[in-house]
Amino acid sequence: MPGSPRRPARIWLLALLVVPLLLTAVLVAFKGDGLSNATADETGTAEPPATTPPATTTAPTTTPTAAPTEAEVAPFAIVWNDRGVVLDAVVRDEAAKTTILEQAESLLAEGRVVSGELQVDPAAGALDPAGLFGVLRALQSSVGETKVGYDGTTITLTGDVTDQATKATAARAAAKAVPGAVVANELRVPSAVKPPVSEACQTFETRLAQLTGQHKIVFLSGTAIVNERSRGSVARVAALLKSCGTARVEVAGHTDNLGDPATSLPLSQQRADAVKAELVRRGVPAARIISRGYGESEPVASNKTSAGRIANRRVEIRVP
Repeated sequence: MPGSPRRPARIWLLALLVVPLLLTAVLVAFKGDGLSNATADETGTAEPPATTPPATTTAPTTTPTAAPTEAEVAPFAIVWNDRGVVLDAVVRDEAAKTTILEQAESLLAEGRVVSGELQVDPAAGALDPAGLFGVLRALQSSVGETKVGYDGTTITLTGDVTDQATKATAARAAAKAVPGAVVANELRVPSAVKPPVSEACQTFETRLAQLTGQHKIVFLSGTAIVNERSRGSVARVAALLKSCGTARVEVAGHTDNLGDPATSLPLSQQRADAVKAELVRRGVPAARIISRGYGESEPVASNKTSAGRIANRRVEIRVP
């Protein structure tokens, strides 16, 4: 047939054109995967597939309601003086007012009064009646005029009180009346004024030593009877003691060593008691005299002689 020998040539020509195109497509596809894998290996991170984030539901926000605040205690003033107590304050109700007035009146001596003004305001802060009463009671023994003032922040206490314990008690009571307030405790404790010492008291000990050195108080042997000559000495000591009303003395009893040692101590005590009784009889307060027996333990002379034993049977009067 004519034209049949050309068909194989056409087929081969067609193959030569199509095969290279197919090879090129395969290589491009392989190279693309390789580049993608190389990029992932070099960075160490493979790009994650894009995803759509899930929808979130947001809870509605609410504004918290503020707790109601406690009403503040209104400023107040307390003045305590020799006329009574002045109260200027604001309380929450009539019951608190009545309580405070009754407590204040219970502390006042006859002739003193409660004055000032206690106002009632239901919106006022709760002024503690017990704390206020504690302040009044602490200041009951104040010296002159004392004041307690609260300005809304600080409680200030001023004036004179008798001692440190009263000052501390008043401050604690003020803090209780208004919890949380600053307490400025300016109360003063006056220094005790010592009475002037008279010349008679200044020289008492010296004069007593001179008197008892010149006028002995001795006893009959074995007795608690003052020797007749010694009675005048006791009278002189009594007069000396009355010249200084604050002086105190010890009456010390002694014995010689002739008696039984077991009886010496009681005998010396009896002698001391006898002289004390005589001094009291002559007007010296018993509280200013101490009597004590020492037995034969403190001789002033030798017991080997009669004169020495007489000297040892004695009572000494000295400042303790």
